[in-house]
Amino acid sequence: MARAKLTLGLDIGSSMVKVAQLKETKKGFSLTHFAMAPLPPESIVDGALMNPGAIVDTVRGLVSGNRIKNKEVAVSISGHSVIIKKISLPQMTEEELAESIQWEAEQYIPFDINDVNIDVQVLNPHTEGGHMDVLLVAAKSDMVNDYAQVVRDAGLMPLVVDVDAFCLQNMFEMAYGYVPGEVIALINIGANLININVVNSGMTSFTRDIALGGNQLTDEIQKQLNVSYEEAEAYKLGGEPGVDVDTLIPQEVERVIQQVAEQIALEVQRSLDFYSTTSAEEGISKIFIMGGTSKITTVLKVLEQRTGIPVERVNPFKNLEIDGATFSEDFLREASSMAAVAVGLGYRGADL
Repeated sequence: MARAKLTLGLDIGSSMVKVAQLKETKKGFSLTHFAMAPLPPESIVDGALMNPGAIVDTVRGLVSGNRIKNKEVAVSISGHSVIIKKISLPQMTEEELAESIQWEAEQYIPFDINDVNIDVQVLNPHTEGGHMDVLLVAAKSDMVNDYAQVVRDAGLMPLVVDVDAFCLQNMFEMAYGYVPGEVIALINIGANLININVVNSGMTSFTRDIALGGNQLTDEIQKQLNVSYEEAEAYKLGGEPGVDVDTLIPQEVERVIQQVAEQIALEVQRSLDFYSTTSAEEGISKIFIMGGTSKITTVLKVLEQRTGIPVERVNPFKNLEIDGATFSEDFLREASSMAAVAVGLGYRGADL
């Protein structure tokens, strides 16, 4: 049977807004729209929308500038205002679960239960001892409402508020598929946040958000080399604005990148070690990374060295039909690292 109409995927990141529109075809899915635009600095801080006007203007510009007709939007959130817990509950019907989840959730959520939106997904309805595995998701209502309001103010209709970690999972399912019995880690390294989702046979086993990302690289380059923000950003991505190639500046940049990459890898390793010591499941066989910071090769290499797990960059466009007249290969290659959440959002309908 055909799926419901796909939503417009809208990823409001801390440094950039991305939109992705997919279309279901006889062979799978095609990419009809993908675009992105930067946000002014500190428009979003720790997930909080500090400059909603600028965000609304950016979203409007992307939608109108790319002649996107679909107004039904899926947006996502992450960070410390979102709690994801895999819990075990006595076996019960969906109706019983809906009635009892509010009380059950209070034991696991560090916020006032009246201040959060709660959702739940049964992962395994029959485990040993008459229990079932359930994925509990709670998000602060204020945050959900703020993101939904920005979407409305941009002239769009928010149908879905998802979680970044699950968007990565949806994207990966479409682009690569899951191997039964295989445990992998999906890691999205953005400007200010790292999303981790450990997936076993296509099901979430562990998630964590870490307040660290590419902006730390820029800040350290700026501070240690005494350069402007724009110069630091260019250095981070491999450019050398106005610098003689014979100077030692690029080596200094690499030293700073190495330092921050070690910090990122250490935090990721701690999270994966925690998963390993608290889970009876198989070990992680591979790490798939994405996000703007994943473009920096040093980060990939250091992460692989520290964890001892093979690391591969993800291409969210891998399994999509692409019209070469609409999208250039160079644009998609450059954008692929930052497209994971938007494509994951665009992959779902309002009923999923």
